[in-house]
Amino acid sequence: MSIELSILLIAFVSLLLLDTPIAFVVGMATALAALSVGNPQVASSIASDMANSVSSFTLLAIPFFIFAGEMMGAGGLARRLINFAAALVGRLPGGLAVVNTVTCVLFGAISGSAAAAVSSIGNTLIPEMERKGYPRDFSVAVTTSGSITGLLIPPSNVMIVFAVVGSVSVGKLFIAGILPGLLLGLCIIAVCIIVSKQRSYGKAGETALPPLMISLWRAFPSLLLVVIVLGGILGGTFTATEASAIAVVWSFFLSFICYRETNFRDLLPIAGRAARTTAMVLLLVATSSAMSKFLTAERVPQMVSEALLALSSEPLMILLTINIILLMVGTFMDITPAILIFTPIFLPVAIGIGIDPIHFGIIMITNLCIGLCTPPVGTCLFVGCGVGKAKIANVSKQMIPFYIAMIIALLVISYWPPLSTWLPSHLGE
Repeated sequence: MSIELSILLIAFVSLLLLDTPIAFVVGMATALAALSVGNPQVASSIASDMANSVSSFTLLAIPFFIFAGEMMGAGGLARRLINFAAALVGRLPGGLAVVNTVTCVLFGAISGSAAAAVSSIGNTLIPEMERKGYPRDFSVAVTTSGSITGLLIPPSNVMIVFAVVGSVSVGKLFIAGILPGLLLGLCIIAVCIIVSKQRSYGKAGETALPPLMISLWRAFPSLLLVVIVLGGILGGTFTATEASAIAVVWSFFLSFICYRETNFRDLLPIAGRAARTTAMVLLLVATSSAMSKFLTAERVPQMVSEALLALSSEPLMILLTINIILLMVGTFMDITPAILIFTPIFLPVAIGIGIDPIHFGIIMITNLCIGLCTPPVGTCLFVGCGVGKAKIANVSKQMIPFYIAMIIALLVISYWPPLSTWLPSHLGE
């Protein structure tokens, strides 16, 4: 390992241990490593690399989808989706746990944010589940697990980030995530039913359920957002970036005109929250892109590729090794910087062993989604525990069967490529 890479690694780990925000960890570690090269041009190129990395038409979709998600979250969307999910699956064993998961799937898919799903759904359903006899820790575990499915089901901001870094089609990646996202959701639902039966949590028909058609009618305008986005992209009517702008218009119409649960005084706070989130994401994109370029200049992707190929020439074993590494990465790094840093490292290896880039994108996102539920740096786990007023250690114990289910889903997604590639190959972009 060169001196520059050693400095990068030491600075990165040290700043993480000091609890420095991850965007500054990445940026400062890269700057220190670049300065150690002794070439002023290398150090001075960092600022231009950061600026160029966010000057992308495709990345413009991120602030639009974030703004749309904030408006939908403030506009009464969660309650309507909860009622629809209750009418749809509330009669199953462990009814409220299943309703929780299905609502998280729907809300996460519409808002594109796992943390928003945990917060919005958890505030309503965690107390309700506790009143119906579900332990609080289990209720938090259900909400936390279900929230990550929305990052695989489009529209998804992390998919846009991977598409930009991996130079793949955003539309095809959106389409590719539908079936894996549904599989992950079904695996979590299966755990809810099995655990609820074994531990006698809840009963089928434990609460009054709204009529299915009425709840569907009330939730349909919100669900229509996904249809508009995907239908427009598939039909070639607009690009993913243009779809994000349309999502803002539709969200505004629902929240301020149709549902009327927000007024124009709420618009500025909503825009402020969206702006802060956008700033955090794009700062991560900028600093992580600079680090990725530095790692590429230091031949790190080639070294990793050679090391993995030296371990085994069997593609299945190499893919298993990559999965294990990404699972470990997800436990201590948030999903956006992890995608930005590790995609240039692992994507060439995956292509080299015959994995479709779209398929690998779904594999990578699934791995890192699991990390959002895993300590010590599981964003969704922290948000869920905060909303449910539960201890991380206690919730982590309840998460064990959900971890097993998510790993099973990951293995199916990894080793059965048609699950990710069949829809894009048949429907195109």
